[in-house]
Amino acid sequence: MNKKLLFYVLFFIVLVAAFQFYVFKGTGMWSKSTLPKRSTVNHFEFLNQDGTVFTNNEMKGKVCVVNYFFTTCPGICPKMNNNMKLIYEAFKNEPDFLIVSNTCNPSTDSVPVIKHYADSLQVDTKKWIFLTGRKDSLYKMARYSYGIDDPKHTVANIEDDFIHTQFFALIDKNGNVRGGVYDGLKKDELEKLKKDISSLLKEKQGEGNFANGAFTNN
Repeated sequence: MNKKLLFYVLFFIVLVAAFQFYVFKGTGMWSKSTLPKRSTVNHFEFLNQDGTVFTNNEMKGKVCVVNYFFTTCPGICPKMNNNMKLIYEAFKNEPDFLIVSNTCNPSTDSVPVIKHYADSLQVDTKKWIFLTGRKDSLYKMARYSYGIDDPKHTVANIEDDFIHTQFFALIDKNGNVRGGVYDGLKKDELEKLKKDISSLLKEKQGEGNFANGAFTNN
């Protein structure tokens, strides 16, 4: 290949690259994460640690990490939420970041109880929300929206049902559950979660994923 032909080939490549950048620079395509979408967050209404109604709409425009715990847990929950606090410390100054911790034992974890628990962690409850509500609704969210517990674990009598999981879910700004499930007890998975959070924070919020204040697949 002579020098003149090589020059034209290189010029054409640069021209195409420049054209693509000009066309797509405002679309968010360049910052879109490759994390797969697993599911979509369904509509919910629970009470937060201050007794205020918190809905899925409050997660709109935020990258959220979601988990389940209960305040009297003597086993994995303290370790899990201590690790969640590392995530909190890493991203607490990000305006588009939120942690949502749901109780899996609402019969014990009333609003005053989760308020006391939140205060004991010494975190900003505008950045780390604690939720309680109806047990069946909380469990449906865990299994069918966040995918951090197997739906096959469901039992006929909700009073006999119990979720005890160390897994975290990651939600993007459009209400899509992204990536995999992250084991909140494993250091390497926490590091993976941090990287994936950073990736999603760079994405722009899309349009058409919210309808009537609820996350949808549309």
